[in-house]
Amino acid sequence: MYIFGELVKRYWSGELNDNSDLNLLAQEIKEKFNFEDKDMPFIQNHIRMAMGLDPKEKEEFENELDFVKSSHEVGRPVIARIEGACEYCDKDDCCCDEACKYEADIYKRRDVSNEKCLSCGACVDNCDFGAVADKIEFLPLINLLKDKDTPVYAAVAPAIVGQFENVSMGQLRTALKMLGFEDMIEVALFADILTIREAFEFNHLVKSEEDFFLTSCCCPVWFNLTKKSYPEIYKFMSPSVSPMIASGRILKKLYKDSKVVFIAPCIAKKAEIKEPDLEGAIDFVLNFRELDEIFKSLNIHLEHLVPEEKDQASFAGRLYARTGGVSFSVKTVVNRLEPRRLIKLKAKKVDGVQECRRILEDLSTNKNIDYNFIEGMACSGGCVGGPRTNIDVEKATRMVNEFGEDSLIMTPFDNYNVVKILRQLGIHSVEEIVDDEEILQLLSRK
Repeated sequence: MYIFGELVKRYWSGELNDNSDLNLLAQEIKEKFNFEDKDMPFIQNHIRMAMGLDPKEKEEFENELDFVKSSHEVGRPVIARIEGACEYCDKDDCCCDEACKYEADIYKRRDVSNEKCLSCGACVDNCDFGAVADKIEFLPLINLLKDKDTPVYAAVAPAIVGQFENVSMGQLRTALKMLGFEDMIEVALFADILTIREAFEFNHLVKSEEDFFLTSCCCPVWFNLTKKSYPEIYKFMSPSVSPMIASGRILKKLYKDSKVVFIAPCIAKKAEIKEPDLEGAIDFVLNFRELDEIFKSLNIHLEHLVPEEKDQASFAGRLYARTGGVSFSVKTVVNRLEPRRLIKLKAKKVDGVQECRRILEDLSTNKNIDYNFIEGMACSGGCVGGPRTNIDVEKATRMVNEFGEDSLIMTPFDNYNVVKILRQLGIHSVEEIVDDEEILQLLSRK
């Protein structure tokens, strides 16, 4: 984070103008952390990754700053291997062999773009020497935030609650506006909309004791694991996009020429926005740790700010941040739609990679199935346990539950903000959410 913090300070203040400025930063890092001359390519590639660029074999900086200034997106791959670090690692005590839970063999390859990689970020989180890193997407975003003619919205994941110590959501909104964002929007609001959609889908598809339904909400690792490794189960997956994608599509529909930045607890969301059937909805993704470093680098002290509070999402939508939240939310709406339904929603909630695999194996073999709604999240505890969170999962779960309970809106059906958005889209009843062609396009994978 030190490299990223220095880049933020210098680029924001206009101190990064040409290659000599980047070389000066690299030299300062070398001296500060006692690197050797042979380590300069490693340092320079970490600078490139922190700028949202690919690592290069060449040591010299070329047109990196020009590319950042003209770029409106960060390209694939999201995660890359950086040469030069592994020689410092004690091979007998190396965690790399077990870091990847999907057998992608990233440490034996030059890149992380092979088919088994799900961009979960476990490899980045487990390497103590920086041999694998994810691109940071803030420097290209700075140009947009300073462009007064381009409205940029910060769509924040439900898991963001409590991630900044002793800071309210209203103070966070104020801080983001100070950075240049038009407003901060709770993605839990769009989770409310998708909850209604998935409740209708469940009622339509689950008609007997043998039927089951997999939610696609929230976790791209769960979605891609199912799609890539269990195609026979994938056909039971909801066609709905994640709340993140829904937020970008709907905000851009409502606010012409706007840009949307998602603020996330994980790395996988950076890859999700680049999927061919989803790209264009979200322009950039920042994670909680990156945002924390941005505030620190720019001397924005959130705890001293005047809060701007808004109640945008329901209790149910805010619970999407933790394991079981999606199941709870959808069940409340299913029961509301058909209180006398004969086939009740029986949820199975799993978190962690091994549990996700186990439930998919059970579904493949029709083993021990006494449930009909399956929610999977790759991180233990759900999104609150993501690899780019600032606080531990137990505290984060408690904060999410408390914030949910503080909502004046209990269920998605009670959320007037949902009604208002649907009306702006030409929908005048919740039943139209499964029939209206425009809303179907906004909420479904292409």
